[in-house]
Amino acid sequence: MELEYSICVVTGAGSGIGEALAKALVSEGAAHVVVTDIDEANAARVASEIGAVSTAAVLDVADEGAVRGLVAETEAAHGRIDLFVSNAGYGLKGGLDLPIEEWTRMMDVHTWAHLYAAQAVVPGMLERGSGYVLNTASAAGLLTQMDSGPYAVSKHAAVAFAEWLSIRYGDRGLGVSVLCPQAVRTNILGTRAAGAAVASARQAGQDGVLEPDQVALDCVDAIRRERFLVLPHPEVQTYFQRKADDYDRWLAGMRRFRRRLSAG
Repeated sequence: MELEYSICVVTGAGSGIGEALAKALVSEGAAHVVVTDIDEANAARVASEIGAVSTAAVLDVADEGAVRGLVAETEAAHGRIDLFVSNAGYGLKGGLDLPIEEWTRMMDVHTWAHLYAAQAVVPGMLERGSGYVLNTASAAGLLTQMDSGPYAVSKHAAVAFAEWLSIRYGDRGLGVSVLCPQAVRTNILGTRAAGAAVASARQAGQDGVLEPDQVALDCVDAIRRERFLVLPHPEVQTYFQRKADDYDRWLAGMRRFRRRLSAG
């Protein structure tokens, strides 16, 4: 897909990867980028920095009605949406100790938000015979996140949903990519690194902490090439292959890795 003259929506674009992506899309010649974030001030700041080819909108991606409304408003204003980047997310440490409400909220933001966006935007793309969806998951969606059960589960589900979209609609003009980085210098990394969550950050950062701008460029390249997996950390592909080759050995290795991180 070529991004020149495209109409784009980016969720979670008030900081981090979303902000970098919104700016990169404009650099690639996008006609308009809608910058959405749950934080109104951050969305407004990024849109202001981008300039006249951008507008800001407050959006809680876990609110299905709000997502549908944003898509309808954008299509009414610009006639179509060529690229929808479902990117919003957050970090949370814990597992069986967490109340179901915390698991549900993370599924809402990391999984169902992708579904809400697809239900709203994909029918129009299919009608036109073209369109693209980029969903942000995580390396945790291919591997795991040892110290966050809901993060690991919701990101696995995000990858599976993107796979299904590609298989079901790829022959009808829909392009799909899923972003699966390890550690990126964003607010999520800062949250994980706080207090008792240091082990989580150390897991994610084993192969280096990337800057959002670099991840955005990797996404742009994947969209242009219509490549499904976006792996800014190439090591993830090797780990994923090892997991597939011998699942039990991989699980044992991850347990050893967890003990080593906890001891450190």
